Amino acid sequence: MSKIRVLIAEDHATVREGLKLILGAQSDIEVVGDTGDGRTAVALTQQLRPDIVLMDISMPGLNGQKATAQLKECFPEVHVLALTRHQEDGYLQQMLRAGASGYILKQSPPAELLHAIRAVANGGKYLDSAVAGRMMGSYAGRSVVSGQALSELSERETEVLRLIAWGYSNKEVANRLNLSVKTIESHKANAMKKLGMSSRIDIVRYAVVQGWMDHP
Repeated sequence: MSKIRVLIAEDHATVREGLKLILGAQSDIEVVGDTGDGRTAVALTQQLRPDIVLMDISMPGLNGQKATAQLKECFPEVHVLALTRHQEDGYLQQMLRAGASGYILKQSPPAELLHAIRAVANGGKYLDSAVAGRMMGSYAGRSVVSGQALSELSERETEVLRLIAWGYSNKEVANRLNLSVKTIESHKANAMKKLGMSSRIDIVRYAVVQGWMDHP
């Protein structure tokens, strides 16, 4: 069984060494490289072709969001798992938009980090339980979202929202469903209107509540 190849991009040397110890102790994970800045992370990805890049958001030179966007443009098959102390929606939204497959907090226990790595390596998405829990609380508190609105979504609208929550662009969703981009945009707009949504982060919140982030 092949190991999950991980590249660590983290600017704090102590944290980086700790991550290498945690990951290196796993029989199914191999740390193939590490770096302290985003620009080198992109270069090392080209050289080493890891399965996952564990990407810190706050790094000098090229930050995690910009490095992720560059990396996904050049190597779309490589998964990025954001690693950060930031719980704010803005950071999460930036990383998801850049193409990250997961979002894990540095303050979470090692077991959750390992779970996130394995989930992303298997093609899944992962949101740290603390972030997901806060999202669920925030979303549940919005009176505009009701069971009635949920039942009004068509099967196609649900399918489109699910794929968008998973990080696919309108064009990618259109290609997967064999529809035009204009049709996808229409389904997305209709679904968001029915659910009282105003942004992509709302779609992600909704996906968390529905349990969509665990399975494609």
